[in-house]
Amino acid sequence: MNWQTLFDMQQQLDNYILSQHELKNENVFDKKILALLVEVGELANETRCFKYWSVKPPSDKQVILEEYVDGIHFILSLGLELGLEQYESKPEGQDHELPALFLEVYHAVSTLKDTPSIKVYHQVFNTYITLGEALGFTAEDIKNAYMDKNKVNFERQNQGY
Repeated sequence: MNWQTLFDMQQQLDNYILSQHELKNENVFDKKILALLVEVGELANETRCFKYWSVKPPSDKQVILEEYVDGIHFILSLGLELGLEQYESKPEGQDHELPALFLEVYHAVSTLKDTPSIKVYHQVFNTYITLGEALGFTAEDIKNAYMDKNKVNFERQNQGY
């Protein structure tokens, strides 16, 4: 999938948020890293893939997709921080067991915090896309859900979120 449209939309949202909160001259990279880690945790919680002690099923696929694209927002935003404006994702050929994939995403994001480079960013993006595929999401699912959530994020900013 070509991510150009979503990068452009994320750049507009990031600029709007930074302007609204008077953060244009502030480094928010580490805050975005933490936000991404939190979103990944929320996503894992909705999938319930690690809850070996529970028989409760995962949340509805649409709820999981909405949580997933929250992570996409922060991944795109981190890429923009690193100077990327476009990207062609290449899902990794990793284990498709959900708990293992979640741990891979956490590891990659933590590595990006310590080593903020394009190479490590690619690992984060690709691992997250692999996770999305393992969750059953197509590129079209992700793109449409991202666009919907992007509108919500702008509305939230306009309402003093």
